[in-house]
Amino acid sequence: MESDRDVEKTYLVSDFIAELRRLADALESGEPFVIEIDGEEISVPLSAAISVEHERENGSEELEFQLKWGDVEAGDEFAENDEVSEGDDLATA
Repeated sequence: MESDRDVEKTYLVSDFIAELRRLADALESGEPFVIEIDGEEISVPLSAAISVEHERENGSEELEFQLKWGDVEAGDEFAENDEVSEGDDLATA
């Protein structure tokens, strides 16, 4: 069993753009996305649930693009054919 891990990696804007582009290309082509973070290669399966999270607290804001897989709790998964409500339009996020 793999050990718990919570690692955050900071990118230069140009590197972040390149990773987002690679992610979009993988999703579009139906291939898993692979990324190396802190010396560990992570392979994100096609079945990963994808979400965007916005947090606001004490004058600070955070926007997270999340991909979850594995032991995802019931109700946390977002299937490809699920409808997105008007308020969930990513273009305005």
